[in-house]
Amino acid sequence: MNAQLPFADRLTAARTATRIAALPMYDLPELEEANDQIWTALGRRLRDDGVADVPKRLTRGAPLTALWTDPDLLLTQACGYPLMTALAGQVRFVSTPRYGAPGCRGPFHRSAVVVRVLERGQGLAELAGARLALNDQASGTGMNLLRALIAPLAGGRPFFSDVEITGSHLASAEAVAGGNADLAALDSVTWAHLRRLRPTLAAQLRVLAWSAESPGLPLITARNTDEATLAAISRALAEVMRDPRLAGARRELLLDGLSDLPEARYLSALHWKRFAADLDYPELR
Repeated sequence: MNAQLPFADRLTAARTATRIAALPMYDLPELEEANDQIWTALGRRLRDDGVADVPKRLTRGAPLTALWTDPDLLLTQACGYPLMTALAGQVRFVSTPRYGAPGCRGPFHRSAVVVRVLERGQGLAELAGARLALNDQASGTGMNLLRALIAPLAGGRPFFSDVEITGSHLASAEAVAGGNADLAALDSVTWAHLRRLRPTLAAQLRVLAWSAESPGLPLITARNTDEATLAAISRALAEVMRDPRLAGARRELLLDGLSDLPEARYLSALHWKRFAADLDYPELR
């Protein structure tokens, strides 16, 4: 395979008619086995339900935008902010997982704004001029909810001395712990996983503030997924969330079930975007 091809082209060249599935949002190396167990069970149920071209394995390492917009996407997890912006009309919403983690309430989650544990500041206003580690400019928890927290403090002016794009919540946490940034906004499920699975890293950080809550990370499928396949995905997900044989995998992933939250609830992402814009703070800076 030609490694010089763009990822989407390489992915197409590497597969036959099989669709793709991925669970990339909470897939630390320590969680891969649990995610694989969940997908194996989902895939088996989908095949038994007559769904064609169900992949046996999860796709890993794909750029998120390429993954989310792939026409052969069967199932993946996305972020609520791009669901209402860049992905609007391009994918189909499936469901919202619930997680049992501090900062979560049913299908809703929040951002934990973390600083180094020895940081003396007690509020965000004291961090004017600080360096921000930002996972992605399109992140709901890393950017949109944090922007809404900072907007009332910024007065329409730059608040941070530097904004570094890190590529992931884990990398943002590491940047703060390592002294290369002063704060980051991590989604509450990631923060719970880091506290449990990376205690040495988490012990170097503390939560300075929590954001408002927003709907959790949605499960999506390709826009061209037909109604019968969408219904089969929903049935398989419901069964996997009830299967006692998968209780250990669900517990490892902090999964607490699924919600029938309407897709329209994700419009709250646009509310927080307008809130910041109305305060003359349209982007984190």
